[in-house]
Amino acid sequence: MKGLVSLRGAAWLFAVAVVVLPVVGLVRGWFAADRWPIRTLRVEAPYRHVSADQIRAVVEPFLHKGFFATRLNRVQQAVQALPWVASAEARKMWPDTLAIRVHERQPVAHWNEDALIGRDGTVFSAPGAQQVTGLPQLSGPSGREADVLAFYRKVSPEFARIGLAVTGVDLSGRDSWRLSLDNGAQMIIGNVEPYRRLQRFLATYARLVQDGGSQGFSSVDLRYANGYAVRWMQAGASGGVPHT
Repeated sequence: MKGLVSLRGAAWLFAVAVVVLPVVGLVRGWFAADRWPIRTLRVEAPYRHVSADQIRAVVEPFLHKGFFATRLNRVQQAVQALPWVASAEARKMWPDTLAIRVHERQPVAHWNEDALIGRDGTVFSAPGAQQVTGLPQLSGPSGREADVLAFYRKVSPEFARIGLAVTGVDLSGRDSWRLSLDNGAQMIIGNVEPYRRLQRFLATYARLVQDGGSQGFSSVDLRYANGYAVRWMQAGASGGVPHT
């Protein structure tokens, strides 16, 4: 019985020490920055859009607080506030190192005037967004970015199979769709069964090219119930392809 009481007493004293010692240490300066400084900052990042200098600039204020006083959640929040940062992970490495892993945003498309859409579907603004090349230009009403991105991802492989690339998708406020192609052509789809009408165009594309010869088409209007209208680049004349 005495042994059990002794064990309980020891456990209680240990619990008190765990709570009290850090407080005493802070009061007496045991954990002060000059006693346990952070001397090394390690950063793991792709460095495509965020530079090492930018990361260090936002982390610098935390380096002077010392190893024990530095709060990792605040470090992470500071790094994640950078426009091109999607997330950050911070950890301490005994005895004097702060390590940070940075995950940059991965844009998959331009959105409206000056924003980007990330791989996760989120819209964000960042310095130099307009200089990012090789991305499609998507546009539409606020809050419809997921619909526009989904439509682009759905139709792009189908156009790729006929040797064309979709460079832009526009959704109007009336739910009318329009595509831009890499050959400079514009495709007006409208708001009635847009995917079915695209399928009709794709099914007759070989015939369209044959009829047009070496001339490329500048625009296609799919807003017809039983066919679509084509405008050729050089001839400037319009022609119709019936729905079959």
